[in-house]
Amino acid sequence: MALSPRVADLVPYDLLVSVATLGSMGRAAVAHGVSQAAVSARIRSLESALGLTLLERSPRGTRLTPDGALVVERARAALDAAHALDEGVAALRTDRAARLRVAASVTVAEYLLPRWLVALRAELPGTAVTLTSHNTAEVVDDVRSGDADLGFVEGPELPADLDGQVVARDRLVLVVAPDHPWAGRRAVDASRLGSTPLVAREPGSGTRDFLERALGALAPPVLELGSTTAIKNAVAGGAGPAVISGLAVAAEVAAGTLRTVPVRGADLQRRLRAAWRRGRAPSGPALVLMRIASRR
Repeated sequence: MALSPRVADLVPYDLLVSVATLGSMGRAAVAHGVSQAAVSARIRSLESALGLTLLERSPRGTRLTPDGALVVERARAALDAAHALDEGVAALRTDRAARLRVAASVTVAEYLLPRWLVALRAELPGTAVTLTSHNTAEVVDDVRSGDADLGFVEGPELPADLDGQVVARDRLVLVVAPDHPWAGRRAVDASRLGSTPLVAREPGSGTRDFLERALGALAPPVLELGSTTAIKNAVAGGAGPAVISGLAVAAEVAAGTLRTVPVRGADLQRRLRAAWRRGRAPSGPALVLMRIASRR
């Protein structure tokens, strides 16, 4: 049921209660930071809307009529409820501003976001962050549905209903076990790589989508695995080659458990993006995190 026009605006009631409490229109005007004429005009408009005389005005001052006293009594309860509502909404806004829900593709979540979140905590110590890690398609779903305030994806493109900004770059690398036949090669042609069954991420992975676009086509994978760690272990165990983020294999390459092989004829550098719902630009902690990611 819609509110009556008589009570849709509580400001005149607030002024009337102040007149009753403080004893004059002049004091009420000072308390509200407006002119006495403005107070008088708003209360006259209220009287006209209600069809009641609320104040008796005389050279000696202003006092409530019996009807005015009853209206003030009821208005106090309404104003108390309005103040409680305002305080509750303000508390919700403050709580929301101190929370940040982030969804990120696996590479970003495991190898970049931890440092970014440490920096965010230094800038905004009171911010509580919830991080979920999915493949790129699932991150897009989280952002689209509002389950995440900000997403980080590694796919080649964003859907039309999301906006985004490049925040980092990453290079995919071909890795093999030290005893794999490709381990001693100077390079592998892109066409050869595309026709070779690989240890790969599951469909929907940004890495897989990017590689398919970079090579034009991919052979059916020898294994499909849901995590970068599983892929690295499978490659080291001899399951076959894989193409994954250079960030993800730096430690294994340094330790000698995996070998990188250059790829000839394909550009494997990709852009990592922050993503959000179109028309809802990041603000508060989300904006700070995005700036941190871009700086680093």
